[in-house]
Amino acid sequence: MIFWLLKWVLLGPVVRLFARPVVIGRQHLPADGPVILAPSHHAEIDSLVLSLVSPRRPTFVAKREYFDAATLRGRADRWLCTVTGQIALDRNGGDAALRALDAARELLSNGGVWAIYPEGRRSPDGRLHRGHTGVMRVALSVPEVVVIPVGLHGTAAVDAPGRRGWRRGRVRVTFGAPLDLDRWRLTPDDPTAWRAATDHLMGEIRALTGQEYVDGYAERRLPEAG
Repeated sequence: MIFWLLKWVLLGPVVRLFARPVVIGRQHLPADGPVILAPSHHAEIDSLVLSLVSPRRPTFVAKREYFDAATLRGRADRWLCTVTGQIALDRNGGDAALRALDAARELLSNGGVWAIYPEGRRSPDGRLHRGHTGVMRVALSVPEVVVIPVGLHGTAAVDAPGRRGWRRGRVRVTFGAPLDLDRWRLTPDDPTAWRAATDHLMGEIRALTGQEYVDGYAERRLPEAG
């Protein structure tokens, strides 16, 4: 209930005013059944834009820091993540990350929509970086799940990292066709299959966004000296 109130009344209209999203390929998103949305990632506003244009409610993986920060902004982020049912993920891996993936499997087994950024964090340079395999570790273990690559374009101009406040722009959201994962479904526990399927996913995202691809994980950009 709170999610829909935020989407249609409290927050969504503000996001629409600044992002003015154009949506392509929305017909690729099934009306029901388990779905994974795998978008490119450029800005904090990405999740808000995707939630705004998706006809179904997506549940995102949210970094653990959003739930733990003690600042005023941190408490606001924690409240927003909690009331919208986000899944906390420890990006350092370990048992916490595995529990988050188990929660995603449960969500999908109940026919939900899980949204996860395969790059793991926002792109520090606008390029598309190597994907982490968590999305496919889940996708290959849940029967009938549909994986939709999503290309986001223009969100960094609306919500530039390091800049306070949003600026009006024009965001394009492109939903790609569902991925064909049949060649890897027979080996759902094979790390080699996870990696190959993830690389296939990143190739499809690249086709939607036109980004330059980097075969290395996205790292946090450090502030320039001086």
